[in-house]
Amino acid sequence: MRLRISDIRQETASIRAFELVDPYGTNLPPFTPGAHVDVLTPAGLTRQYSLCNGPNECHRYVIGVLDAPDSRGGSRSLHAHAKVGDELEVSVPRNHFPLDASATSSLLLAGGIGITPMLGMAEHLARGGASFALHYCVRTENAAAFRERLMQADLAGSVSIHADDGPAAQRLSLDALLSSPDGGTHLYVCGPAGLIDAAFAAARRNGWPESRLHREYFGAIPDVRTGNAAFDIELGRSGVRIRVESDQSALDAMTAAGIDVPHSCEQGVCGTCLTRVISGIPDHRDAFLGDGERADNDCFLPCCSRSLSPLLVLDL
Repeated sequence: MRLRISDIRQETASIRAFELVDPYGTNLPPFTPGAHVDVLTPAGLTRQYSLCNGPNECHRYVIGVLDAPDSRGGSRSLHAHAKVGDELEVSVPRNHFPLDASATSSLLLAGGIGITPMLGMAEHLARGGASFALHYCVRTENAAAFRERLMQADLAGSVSIHADDGPAAQRLSLDALLSSPDGGTHLYVCGPAGLIDAAFAAARRNGWPESRLHREYFGAIPDVRTGNAAFDIELGRSGVRIRVESDQSALDAMTAAGIDVPHSCEQGVCGTCLTRVISGIPDHRDAFLGDGERADNDCFLPCCSRSLSPLLVLDL
């Protein structure tokens, strides 16, 4: 879709909210809490952004964009070049981070820009009278985005903001927060990899079952592995073999060979390039698949993952 930027709001020194609408005023495709859209940024790079408004708002999409120091150019170009009235190419919403309808209560934990999907989730839960609590972790008080919405009457009583530079009493203890899991509460975590890993570790220590743990990463997990081995990919439908060198991604090797694999983030976050594996053992290095999906070894993300076996046969 081509959507027009109808408003830009500076939420913090480094986060802006962009409101996107149809240029002709028609309603947009519906979405559910936790959904995201792909946006073709002014830099020509496609990036994923969570929708942070509620799904009852069918006339607009609102995304929060962080101008991160380590930006590869996409988000930074929105900050630097996008202005009200400009049009952007935007995908229909997809949701890899939905609320579980069976939950009797929801515990939402956000870090930094990870507040964006949580905000829409919280407003949806509040509107439906559901039980929930939202904990928002930031480095400084000034880094808390969407504070005005978080302090609205229907959310304020269920929202806690934890600032690293604030008084010790308001800092978050994950073990204390997750110490007493009941049978119906689900945990949702979104933000930096360190926060997600720490929250999941604390939840597991305290007996939370995997079925009630949900997460969405913002950005790739740093991969410190070295000494990548070269391997071969075989396209199962044609028998064509493609060599993936040690300093090359599987996606790059296939692209160079003329194989069109849909992709977007190239960081193993969005799942766009997910490909079915017929045989071989993938070396999963993504932030998209869950532990159970990785154990099945029947799919992988060629943008970042590699192979533990000399040959990986793909359903392409």
